[in-house]
Amino acid sequence: MTQPTDVLASQLAFLLELDKLKAIQRRTRPVGMSRYENSAEHSWHVALMAMLLAEHAEPPVAIDRVVKILLLHDIVEIDADDTFLYDEAAAVAKAGKEQAAAERLFGMLPAAQCDEFMALWREYEDRQTPEGRFAYACDRLLPMLQNLANQGQSWQENTVRLEQVLRKNLPINDAAPALWQYVRPRLEAAQQAGWLG
Repeated sequence: MTQPTDVLASQLAFLLELDKLKAIQRRTRPVGMSRYENSAEHSWHVALMAMLLAEHAEPPVAIDRVVKILLLHDIVEIDADDTFLYDEAAAVAKAGKEQAAAERLFGMLPAAQCDEFMALWREYEDRQTPEGRFAYACDRLLPMLQNLANQGQSWQENTVRLEQVLRKNLPINDAAPALWQYVRPRLEAAQQAGWLG
């Protein structure tokens, strides 16, 4: 039988392991800053974004579930690192690395929490529920907004083309058409400005 102190010890060990997410560097910079953002900052920011924009989800979503998904979705990067959305070569190995990371990291928790967190992470990855799709849409939208505010910083640094951005981010339209309608003409304007190839 698991003792309450064992449960607490495993939860606190997991909590401290999460601190490593702050060291995972992404390719996008916070608006107006010269440094790159880390994955912990991104997870916090995109969870708030979902709360703010929940009214635009189609169909409506349980926003508390979306926020949980977004707070958990990048934890696997502690082991698997961040994979840049437009890096096709790195994407090949991404799923396997992230699955192993999810098993190790969530496996640190008591069984019931492990199962819950793994299910929430899978919901993001599989995008079979309105909540999973909306979480994914917000995760795609935030870096685009940052790039638009930073004159295409990560797009220019990584030679990203407009057709890549449209193809990779089209799932936004499935979960929140109003958000896609807002951002789509701004992407075309970014190409005209020379921020996208």
